[in-house]
Amino acid sequence: MSSNDLSPREILAKLVSFPTVSRDSNLPLIDWAAEYLAGYGVDSVKVFSEDGKKANLYANVGPQVPGGIVLSGHTDVVPVDGQNWESDPWVLIERDGKLFGRGAVDMKGFDALALAAVPLALKAGVKRPLQIALSYDEEVGCNGCVSMVEEMAGKLPRAGLVIVGEPSRMKVVTAHKGSISFDVRIVGVPVHSSMQHEGVSAVHEAGRILAWLNETNDALMAAAPNEMAAMFDPPFTTISVGQIEGGTAHNITAGECRFKLGMRMVAGEDPAEWRARFLAKVAEVEAGMKRIDPKARIEVTDSFAVPALEPETDGAAERFTRALTGDNSTNTVSYGTEAGHFQLNGYSTVVCGPGDIEQAHKPDEYIELSEFEAGWAFMQKLVDHLAK
Repeated sequence: MSSNDLSPREILAKLVSFPTVSRDSNLPLIDWAAEYLAGYGVDSVKVFSEDGKKANLYANVGPQVPGGIVLSGHTDVVPVDGQNWESDPWVLIERDGKLFGRGAVDMKGFDALALAAVPLALKAGVKRPLQIALSYDEEVGCNGCVSMVEEMAGKLPRAGLVIVGEPSRMKVVTAHKGSISFDVRIVGVPVHSSMQHEGVSAVHEAGRILAWLNETNDALMAAAPNEMAAMFDPPFTTISVGQIEGGTAHNITAGECRFKLGMRMVAGEDPAEWRARFLAKVAEVEAGMKRIDPKARIEVTDSFAVPALEPETDGAAERFTRALTGDNSTNTVSYGTEAGHFQLNGYSTVVCGPGDIEQAHKPDEYIELSEFEAGWAFMQKLVDHLAK
């Protein structure tokens, strides 16, 4: 019995108390998790970001043999800025059968259950390991987990399957869309608006790209979906720009315009092909700008890429998770997760976790107690399986 024995709920309260918004460091939480594991004699490995301000953490609990199970969760959360919370978002509060707090459902609830399963696994004497994977920056593009997943694949005994615990109401999600994102900077040539034909308006040129976006979305929406696309809601790839800024005054052609463009692609579609289509449009618009003034240009920087989770044929992760949950329904999601990165590294992977994604990112985020308890029952069955 370790002196740091904590219930799943106590662990969740501790994790929620760390304000691990993606723009800030997650090191206090990671350090706490490392100390928690060390209290049970479990060594963990930190994989730091380039600037050293954030880290992933992974650990192998049990024997150093293949065939174990990875429980993967992210530690970062979205901001609470501008949200009207009824209670302190960094203090776990119970009301009406729900546990409130930022990250309670997305996805510190699952992280807490995974950590609580560690002493359970040790006590059960698991014959195959439980592997814990905690990452950073999932909420801003899933870039943080990449180095950790690659290191786990190369240094740990190869696990038989991965469960990424995004909230799915304990339903087994076997596919999700992939995504790519670009930072776009359009550099125009400012002149007085009365002589705009002599300059290049960065805002006007951005409009040409946005017109392409709308036309492409309309065409994708109108097309009959193939069998893979029909599994998703919506059943097609989407392209979006959520923010745009540019210009200095109403009577000056805009010298600069910036926006982030993102694509959420149906599993099975080639991200490289979509990237090429976008860059071809950028090149076309830029050529027109340069015909007016050679100094005008468009700069495109790759922001992030999240690989899709593709359905597996007779996948080990799907078989196992369905057996434990009893869920045989077909489930896909249109958001991205770290599951695609694990699958890309050769792991059989599914998404399955407690709580409802509808409660994520909102003020007064919560996880239902019944869902949290269902997640704990799942962990107990999982450990029993590893002990056989």
